[in-house]
Parts: sequence; structure tokens; C-alpha cells
Amino acid sequence: MFVIATFENSIYIELAITALEQQGISKELILAAPLDKRKELRGLFDTIHKSDGFSLFDGPAILGTCLMLLGAIYGYVLEWGPILWGIIGAVSGLLLGFLLKMFLLRKNKRGSAKITSEIVLMVRCENQKWEMVEKILWDHFALGLTKI
Repeated sequence: MFVIATFENSIYIELAITALEQQGISKELILAAPLDKRKELRGLFDTIHKSDGFSLFDGPAILGTCLMLLGAIYGYVLEWGPILWGIIGAVSGLLLGFLLKMFLLRKNKRGSAKITSEIVLMVRCENQKWEMVEKILWDHFALGLTKI
């Protein structure tokens, strides 16, 4: 049976390998492989066929709707009327939301995640050692775990 786990690049993977070796699993049955990171940045715009989960227009649409509603409500007491103030609120909300989203994405390096799988650890063991290997890997902060 193979046990496959992913880890961040930290000291915990070394501790997990050492703990597995102390439990009688030899070095020949353990494989740790680092993953290459993505070099190009994520695209800003989603297409109909590909989406990475970072929509650039969800925040601006929500903020534009809220400011349009407030502009239409308070437009009854302002001089230009509710329709014009609703349009002004919608446009200003869209622009403000778009600029805010762009600022947050640039600050966050265009959506790079905080926790990433950087190392894959594969352990070959017998069926009766599965629970022990699983406990060791979870105790050493594995991000994900499966058995084959």
C-alpha cells in the first residue's frame, strides 16, 4: 500500500520522515518530492471556459448596486433626482470596487494562496501499519493524505 501526503516546505516533513524511520519504515520505502511552483501570475480576467476563482467583477458589482440604491433613495431629496443620483452611485461604486479589488489583488500577489502544497511524501507500508503512518503524518501537519 502507498500512503501519499502533501506538506508545506518546513521542518515538519523532516520530523515526519524521522518518526516514520523510528517506527521501522526504512529509507528505501519513503520518497519525498518537491513540487515546482507556478512561475507566471494568474490572469486577471476569467473566460467562459476557464475560471480560477478570482472574479474581478463580483466586488465592484455588489458595491455598485449598493451605491446605486443609496443614490436612488437619497436622490429624492437631492437636486438632480433619483435617476441621475442612482447612475452616479452605480458608476462610482463600480469604479471604487474595481480599484479596491485591483489593490487587494496586487497586495496579495494576484491571488497566490497562503498555504500551498510544496512537497509530496510517498510511503510504502503494509496494511497493518496504515493507522500508525496516518497518525504520524497528521501529527506533523500534513495538508492532505490518501492511501492507494
